[in-house]
Amino acid sequence: MAATRDCILDVFFGVDYHSHLGTRRAGVAAYDAELGLQREIHNIENAPFRTKFAKLPDEMRGTAAIGCISDYDPQPLIIRSNLGTYAICMVGHVANADALISKYLSSTGGHFNAMTGGLINATELVAALINQKGSFAEGIRFAQEVIEGSASILILKEDGAIVAARDLVGRLPVLIGRGADCRCVTFESFAYEKIGCEAERELGPGEIVEIRANGISQLAAPLQKKRICAFLWSYYGYPTSNYEGVNVELMRCRNGGIMAENDAEAGNNADVDYVCGVPDSGTPHAIGYANKSHIPFARPYIKYTPTWSRSFMPTNQSARNRIAKMKQIPVKELIEGKSLLFVDDSIVRGTQLKETVDFLNRNGAKAVHMRSACPPIMYGCKYLNFSRATGDMELIARRVMNELEGDEALNHIDEYSDGSTERGKKLRQAICEKFHFASLEFQSLEGVVKAIGIDPCDLCTYCWNGKE
Repeated sequence: MAATRDCILDVFFGVDYHSHLGTRRAGVAAYDAELGLQREIHNIENAPFRTKFAKLPDEMRGTAAIGCISDYDPQPLIIRSNLGTYAICMVGHVANADALISKYLSSTGGHFNAMTGGLINATELVAALINQKGSFAEGIRFAQEVIEGSASILILKEDGAIVAARDLVGRLPVLIGRGADCRCVTFESFAYEKIGCEAERELGPGEIVEIRANGISQLAAPLQKKRICAFLWSYYGYPTSNYEGVNVELMRCRNGGIMAENDAEAGNNADVDYVCGVPDSGTPHAIGYANKSHIPFARPYIKYTPTWSRSFMPTNQSARNRIAKMKQIPVKELIEGKSLLFVDDSIVRGTQLKETVDFLNRNGAKAVHMRSACPPIMYGCKYLNFSRATGDMELIARRVMNELEGDEALNHIDEYSDGSTERGKKLRQAICEKFHFASLEFQSLEGVVKAIGIDPCDLCTYCWNGKE
């Protein structure tokens, strides 16, 4: 945010409203005419952002500030360079970091601050690339062009102006809000609304702007090609947000309705007693399914969240599984002897899903049917950290395909994705046996695109069909 007054409290709330996007690191940087640039970073693995940064309004002040929640590198960073001193944070993924680091070090004799294990902070690498050029606009565009992946960038300059850049093909949203005495930039649209601002506009793919309290100036015009991540609506976007004018909650309800129509046509839900959602982001898909199918919606178990609001907070997988198990409290009257159909937002690895199904079976469920609100995930994301996997064999669909057919399966990915083919049926049956589902089906790619309702050419669906 850039304002004509101290804006730290607004930025505190604004960053907190992005807490669902990361669980490891959070940071805020601010500019004040007397104090200059300031920065604070905390580990948030065992406590939420608001707890670790509760004293921020008392300890930091400024008429401009930026902040970030991250699953990976600590940020924002404060950089001193040929472009001046500035704070920077980024969202995205740099897949070719090693090659870029090697080239930068060999050509400049520079150095990077190495983290544990010799890893390099991706935000520092992006800053080093920006500093190769004579202006922020030139540097950002250069960095985005040489990065394999994506980078949406915020820079807080030493004069209090904020430079905002959306990644080259707009895989993630960057929205500008306007208040009576301020301008702000955000990933989630509701964040600026809650601090009293209204929508001004959404940046186009590759667009770069400079933001001050009294206005916006364009540093680079938007590009034509757009590939916004379709997984935003299916999973990691917040329900109250709008991307490209499409609300997340409404898309999920439409998506569930389409799945119910598909099941009704195939006769796959005739004996279901209740439709249920798993986890929280699967609930609106399930509500849409229940409304369309006229099968009652129910919550056969409740998550105990006052102390453990996020089951994926610990870094250790066994600890995550234990916490997920401890949080699930059954409503036995809704489980015993019942045939339950669960709608999950996606089935990626399936690690905790098996625990949930076993938990329901132990509590007397007659049958547990599973529906995924998106197609089988076949490719780890190359562009964003939110949905990427370290290897394709982490993905349950790819593992099962390999078990069924070995390397030959790679020649038939489209068939495995399609539940009407023999290979598609075998994939679903094998996953059912592995996880003790009574039945399994995935939403089709066409169904997801229909539920989103924007031009398919503007959507990135790489994780489902491998098309860039």
